[in-house]
Amino acid sequence: MVADSVLLFATRSLRLFGYGFLSVVLALYLAESGFSDVLMGALFSLTLVGDAGVSLFLTTTADRFGRKRTLIIGAILMLIAGVVFILTTNPLLLIIAAIVGVISPSGNEIGPFLPVEQAMLSQLVSKEHRTGVFAWYNLTGSLSTAVGSLAGGFLAALLQRHGVSPLESYRVVLCGYALIGGILALVFSGLSSACEAPPPSTSSIPYSVVGLHKSRRVVVKLSLLFSLDAFAGGFVLQSFMAYWFHVRFGADEAALGSIFFGANLLAGVSALLAVPLAKRIGLIRTMVFTHLPSNILLMLVPLMPNFGLAITMLLLRFSISQMDVPTRQAYTMAVVDPDERSAAAGITGIARSIGASLSPAAAGALFSVFLGGPFIVAGGLKIIYDLILYRNFKSANVADEA
Repeated sequence: MVADSVLLFATRSLRLFGYGFLSVVLALYLAESGFSDVLMGALFSLTLVGDAGVSLFLTTTADRFGRKRTLIIGAILMLIAGVVFILTTNPLLLIIAAIVGVISPSGNEIGPFLPVEQAMLSQLVSKEHRTGVFAWYNLTGSLSTAVGSLAGGFLAALLQRHGVSPLESYRVVLCGYALIGGILALVFSGLSSACEAPPPSTSSIPYSVVGLHKSRRVVVKLSLLFSLDAFAGGFVLQSFMAYWFHVRFGADEAALGSIFFGANLLAGVSALLAVPLAKRIGLIRTMVFTHLPSNILLMLVPLMPNFGLAITMLLLRFSISQMDVPTRQAYTMAVVDPDERSAAAGITGIARSIGASLSPAAAGALFSVFLGGPFIVAGGLKIIYDLILYRNFKSANVADEA
């Protein structure tokens, strides 16, 4: 069981490294391939729509089909998407590959991996150690994304300094991404049967098709709010932000890698810092009181007159932006009954995926009109989300806040 846990941490690290590795150059690759801002936004939207659909199908059948097999299929889809992006710049083929395959324009988790790995870890560790294991699991992902962003940006810049064209340097990064997908498939094959779901109990009676009973109302409200937050976040995907710094200030790939290395490093640490703060002021207050200033900082990024100040605003934003993530997850688990937690996590997660999938197309169009527009719109919508969340849930008492 320890060996399985180590493998899952390794796959988390490798996968998030790959996502960060690609995200810094993905929008630059598409722009170099002739994609307009609008077409690029449409591709990112369809990527996230495809992810929501594929992930919903794979994760809801994983316990019956086999968790290990589901993860291997996800890794193969990651490999296939990378190979197609390497071999062609045809917009239609790339869109199909992005919908069906696994490509992360945000640098964050995408595909069926996260819910299946969390189910495995919950089974492998005792409940006393579960929260700590998940905290380090999330930190591992943030650190890996940071290192991957740094590596992807510096590799592309290094290749270009040695005479490789920008387009070909981005293809080399894509080769690395596809290779990571292949390695993941091999590593997942080493997981033992201890990771698989236990046989279903014959006495288990499902309460409803979606696995919820008396918590349906609160889960629906949270899902709508989380979808709004994710919709706002879709305007400022990491690939879009990298593209913005490149167009606005002429930042090269090495600089972009350094920026998002620091940003993801700060994001990972901020998630850990949320735990003691939540114990002092509560989950909802931690979510809102840290999220509001981070959104104001996000809106200030495009208003800065120079590169240094813009980076400063972005890094300050990331230093507190992820403090709502573990508190949001903990709150969702606290307000539903224990036998509804898996369903609640799945439904709110899909709601976020759907919300995030709708905005990149609009962001691409907005880039063409006002380059800093996506930052302003994202920050404004996120502030609206914070205010609605606080108004609706500030008086709700949950056991986890005691």
